[in-house]
Amino acid sequence: MTAVPLDPSSLREPLACACRWLTEIAQVKSEEALPNETRHHAHATWRGAIRGEYSLARREWTFFCPVWHTGQAIKALVLAGEALGTDEFLSAARLGADFLLANSVREGPERGLIFAYEDDPDRINTSAILEALDGLFHLARTTGDLDCRGVALDALDWVARRMYAPAGGAFFDCWDPAKRGIVPNRFTTPWRPLLDDAVFLTGWELTGREEWKRIAVATAERLLREEDPPGNWIGYRPCNRTLGILHPRHAWWWGAPMLRIFKATGDGRFREAFRRAAAWYGKALRRDGGLLRGTFRDFSTDSFGHATSGAACAAMMLWDAWREFGDEEAATLADRALAFCMKVQFRTPTDPNVKGAILEKVLPPDGTDRSPYHLRDLGTIFFVQAAAKRLLEGKNR
Repeated sequence: MTAVPLDPSSLREPLACACRWLTEIAQVKSEEALPNETRHHAHATWRGAIRGEYSLARREWTFFCPVWHTGQAIKALVLAGEALGTDEFLSAARLGADFLLANSVREGPERGLIFAYEDDPDRINTSAILEALDGLFHLARTTGDLDCRGVALDALDWVARRMYAPAGGAFFDCWDPAKRGIVPNRFTTPWRPLLDDAVFLTGWELTGREEWKRIAVATAERLLREEDPPGNWIGYRPCNRTLGILHPRHAWWWGAPMLRIFKATGDGRFREAFRRAAAWYGKALRRDGGLLRGTFRDFSTDSFGHATSGAACAAMMLWDAWREFGDEEAATLADRALAFCMKVQFRTPTDPNVKGAILEKVLPPDGTDRSPYHLRDLGTIFFVQAAAKRLLEGKNR
């Protein structure tokens, strides 16, 4: 598709363009600018949230779990600013943090709870809280904002107190704020191991709270025991064991943090688990660097339903595999995935709502000639993270 290794300087313009889509188009600047469909999430305010879904066929916006998507967007914008040497995107990152802080509990017995609605309009998802926190940690590190850091640490404390399962190494999925208690989810297992962004390790590094390190390590131990297939975890949603489908970002959320667990413990088993997760991505990528949401155990795929966010996660994992193991093939695949992301960026669209965005998905034909393109903010968010990472850490090989 493109010559590799990739020239890192070729990422600068696409990266800046993608950031401007996040900050100038996708971010809610005022309550009056909200789309009609908010999935009825009961947020106190929406200002600063990232609008997550856009149908080019209908030219309509919708939201899906704006808390964790916005948290990851904050992280992306902070990293992009560092990579490009600009503070252009910091005010938008701060506005995103304001959205998270305005939708968190600051006092009382539920201090630390963030109203991270996802699958249901009235229930909190534990994973969605954890996936929002790294953005707050990144912003605090860059700006010295102790409020962001404090809210993130309070959220870790709340999750550890309320949602950590007695069996260890796993978390209950759903909290009902009206009932102030854990409630069943819509799936077979009420709890899952969650290692997202290794945020409990970050909390331990910042505070010295050993129980948070123990939670992170116990979760990683459970994942080692339940790994299936190698480098992934089909037994837990959003994978589907019955159909044999592996979610495109699953190995990222659970596999990438294994490298940090290794560095915190010195236990080589976690390093090898990271290596297997990166290898899974190497096999899951298509020849042009893309990735399909419907990816099966044998690495066959559906024809439609792409997941460019997964390709961006693959780029980050594989680049880290090159740095950690000197694996040149992994670096080549990482560059190929990034090149794919750039190829599906809307540079000169007729629809101004998509300018600069990374296409996430091509939908199956529906019998009409309407556009099959579907935007999710995650395609752009994870491309920004991956491109920034490549610029910050990657010189020409």
